[in-house]
Amino acid sequence: MPDPRVSKLAKVLINYSLNIQPGEHLVIQTTPLADELTLAAYEEAIKAGAHVMVLNQVPGTREIFFKHASDEQLTHIAPMQKFMLENTDAFLRIWADSNTRALSGIDPQKLAQFGRANAEMSKLMMQRSASGELKWCLTVYPTNAMAQDADMSLMDYTEFVYGAGMLNEDDPVKFWQEEAERQHKLIDWLKGRKDVVIKGSNIDITMSIEGRTFLESAGTHNFPSGEVFASPVENSVNGWVRFKYPAIHNGQEIHDIQLWFENGKVVKEEAAKNQALLTALLDTDEGARYLGELGIGTNYGIQRFTKNMLFDEKIGGTIHLAVGAGFPEGGGKNESGLHWDMLCDMSDGEIRVDGDLFYKNGKTVI
Repeated sequence: MPDPRVSKLAKVLINYSLNIQPGEHLVIQTTPLADELTLAAYEEAIKAGAHVMVLNQVPGTREIFFKHASDEQLTHIAPMQKFMLENTDAFLRIWADSNTRALSGIDPQKLAQFGRANAEMSKLMMQRSASGELKWCLTVYPTNAMAQDADMSLMDYTEFVYGAGMLNEDDPVKFWQEEAERQHKLIDWLKGRKDVVIKGSNIDITMSIEGRTFLESAGTHNFPSGEVFASPVENSVNGWVRFKYPAIHNGQEIHDIQLWFENGKVVKEEAAKNQALLTALLDTDEGARYLGELGIGTNYGIQRFTKNMLFDEKIGGTIHLAVGAGFPEGGGKNESGLHWDMLCDMSDGEIRVDGDLFYKNGKTVI
């Protein structure tokens, strides 16, 4: 018997997260493993009056590409891809991996080269999103590979995924609307403030948020969700941070990352595992060594690390820092082909803003 929460999720994604309107063009990027959710979302979008195109990626194609592509192929931007980003009204990505480690054997320099070439596409997507021209949402369909990453059975992982999205609730949209109200209280308190000091056993950093706007994340661009985030002033970040949780990029894990910032830029990096990949990614382009995001997790319903940042960066009691591209809608100016989130435990940390205590031992105090 089909899981009724799949139909509920499709309704939430199309009618709440993306708010699809008649005549809009929607692209669904997915894999065959997510056919159940893809079909349910497609049906809801058609009922909503959208024009829908489904891009169903065959597992294994990305690995073949990165193993065999020439430099010309790695840096080529397909005209169809650019046209789609320039003209689509809404974009839904359903993340459903058959092998989350498919790119683990790929040369880090190739990944960085590809990232540099696609910086133009990342910038285009962020600009259209900031202007309101493009609506987008990323969600997960549970697979065995993703369950294994989380050290869970597929059945338990499925319960985790749907529970995190509040799909067991009679009205999940009501929950996310109320979460948005809670986030706005934090955003209103932060509005107009300048100096941020973050301290704890894993972090000692200062930065400026002057002129920057914190943004909500309550089930629209990510589903599930639960964070407030901003792009700090690019040259303002100074200090040190240690990410005890593994950072993951294209299925490759980097363990125990430490970064040192001076005047906004990462001037030194260390990792206990995969140092070469860390350095290669930070050298993607000029903007990759600057901070594009400070995010504060607000979802206390997510209580375990699953090696999937869609969930992990939302964990209540953590913050995440992303090197690379900033968010234009929040005033961010940093441009890069990279936007890479890393997770920091704040269970014994605090955040002060303009000297006032905002966050202590994993929770906001306002």
